[in-house]
Amino acid sequence: MTIVNPSAVAQQIKNSPSFHLIVGTYTSGKSEGIYVYRFDSKTGKLEHTFTAKGVENPSFVVLSPDGQYLYAVNEVSGEKEGSVSAFRFNRETGALEFINKQASGGGDPAYLTVDQKGENLFVGNYTGGNLSVLPVQKDGSLGAAIQTIQHAGSSVNKERQEKAHVHSTVLGPEEKHLFVGDLGTDKVNIYEYHPESNQPLKPAATPFIAVEPGTGPRHLIFDELGDYAYLVQELTAEVSVFRHENGKLSHVQTVPMTEPDFKGAVSAAEVKISPDGKFLYASNRGDANEIVIYKIGPEKGTLTLVDRQSTLGKTPRNFTIDPTGRFLLVAHQNSDNVIVFARDIETGKLSPTGEEIEVGKPVYLKMVPVE
Repeated sequence: MTIVNPSAVAQQIKNSPSFHLIVGTYTSGKSEGIYVYRFDSKTGKLEHTFTAKGVENPSFVVLSPDGQYLYAVNEVSGEKEGSVSAFRFNRETGALEFINKQASGGGDPAYLTVDQKGENLFVGNYTGGNLSVLPVQKDGSLGAAIQTIQHAGSSVNKERQEKAHVHSTVLGPEEKHLFVGDLGTDKVNIYEYHPESNQPLKPAATPFIAVEPGTGPRHLIFDELGDYAYLVQELTAEVSVFRHENGKLSHVQTVPMTEPDFKGAVSAAEVKISPDGKFLYASNRGDANEIVIYKIGPEKGTLTLVDRQSTLGKTPRNFTIDPTGRFLLVAHQNSDNVIVFARDIETGKLSPTGEEIEVGKPVYLKMVPVE
């Protein structure tokens, strides 16, 4: 695979007026698989261009660094082993062509990451409570797992934390470490990454950082410089800030996502940073159904609440900010739609545009420039 020049990608984004929006879904309802739309970054309008039919529960997708291949989990529910499907992606038309499928190593695969050389794919299995490393072949296909690591343990929430539940597999700065959020054990496990090895992951010198019992680590994101990491806690709807240094995380701050007097159910889902690095956004499902906006402190990385925006739908599991920073799009699992919000680049606040599309159970959004 080609190693991508980041500055060239940034220039392409700057020059591109349109992007492909790839929508991952659950296929238990109206959805037929993976949907692709053309997104106009000047108007915020969406136009359907392609559907990859027959893909079972592609609830999380990721692109190869060169944008030529797409990988989607097949989130099979229950204890059965899930899988990951590989596709060729036509950057001009948005069409997807199936290549092959490999077992994920555990039940309910929920997260994917590909390294920047396009050599290995990391998959986190929620019900399986484990993670696997799948090699990427030269033709973009996936090989059988070369390593599977099983987590063990539990925490205080007897319904949700009865066992390990891996929810994210995130490569850190310079890809020296893999950070694995485990909702079931209230830990972020940390592994050294040695891509040249046939067993590329091994526990780091500090193998994990524990969070408050019952909070449920879900998704983790680093700022552009890799100095700070932001972790969304699903079970308590909080965002935690960590200072990062050479594979070690140290807690800086935890902020609530809900209002002080909020009494309803909460279920934090996703966290993203704006392209300019000034704002952080997090989605909250349950009864809140909102995006919470924070300003990121320029020196210490701490968060200050800016606003809460109703997402105008049910269960905003995932969202994406378009690469120009002008729009934020929210996928609603339980109202079968994707809604487009305009984003004020100066204040970080959101406002509805009136643009939306109907999609069955959309749960993941990914954007890539049109070639």
